[in-house]
Amino acid sequence: MIEDNGGYFIGWGTLSLINAGLAQAKGRSGLAWFLLSLLLGPIATFLIVVMGPLVPRREP
Repeated sequence: MIEDNGGYFIGWGTLSLINAGLAQAKGRSGLAWFLLSLLLGPIATFLIVVMGPLVPRREP
């Protein structure tokens, strides 16, 4: 039997795109979080949600 796992990969890719958008909204690199999400999936989503926004450093 041939199984179709295309839905699984589409869902994982969609989650990665959503994570990239969440990361950019918090001032983080969307590309880095997209790639990290391809590896970690829902764990990366949890990390993005739990971490606060990135605050830029002030130069003296």
